[in-house]
Amino acid sequence: MLPEAEALVLDFGGVVTRTLFETHDLTEKALGLPGGTLTWKGPFDPETDPLWQSMQADEISERDYWRKRTEDVARLTGRPWTEMSDFVKAARGADPEAVMRPEALAAIDRTRKAGKKLAILSNELDLFYGAEFREKLPFLRDFDVIVDATYTGILKPDPRAYALCYKELDLPAPACVFVDDQLRNIAGADAAGMQTVHFDVLDPAASFTDALRLLALPSS
Repeated sequence: MLPEAEALVLDFGGVVTRTLFETHDLTEKALGLPGGTLTWKGPFDPETDPLWQSMQADEISERDYWRKRTEDVARLTGRPWTEMSDFVKAARGADPEAVMRPEALAAIDRTRKAGKKLAILSNELDLFYGAEFREKLPFLRDFDVIVDATYTGILKPDPRAYALCYKELDLPAPACVFVDDQLRNIAGADAAGMQTVHFDVLDPAASFTDALRLLALPSS
């Protein structure tokens, strides 16, 4: 029998934030591009995004995917970008709260008010967003633990990444509910013994409802 879940552990990009695929209009506006310029849509239209399909087939890494998209947008805008964080900061830095998922913020608030623990387990939080991005998001101060492979160098689904997180939370793995939009990372968390929710970017509300249910919390 599983112990009662005591912590909500979230991936960041795609789970806490809306994906860059969902915010092409905001990106185009921020970068001065005509509407409709950005056409790659990842999980929202995989058939038209061969590069995304390659990532899902493990032919390239997630970092490789976003490195190529950064290069593509840099060429379109004439920007001298060399890092994914350059792209994300330019696209989202002015108003990061605009790209937060309201469903995520509600789930974080309910978890905190219930006295449960909160953690971020990300492969590239500061690598993609830049360290200063966190300072613009006050709700991150409610998190007990932030494990970021930008600094640890240990990427999900390496079992050590999950262990770093639940050990810092001072909880056994089964007491943690892990939410991620990448199936390979969910498989890694399952192998590590955590409870998991494979986040559906097409239905965020349902995914957070499932996560809160595992924490024995109401979704509303």
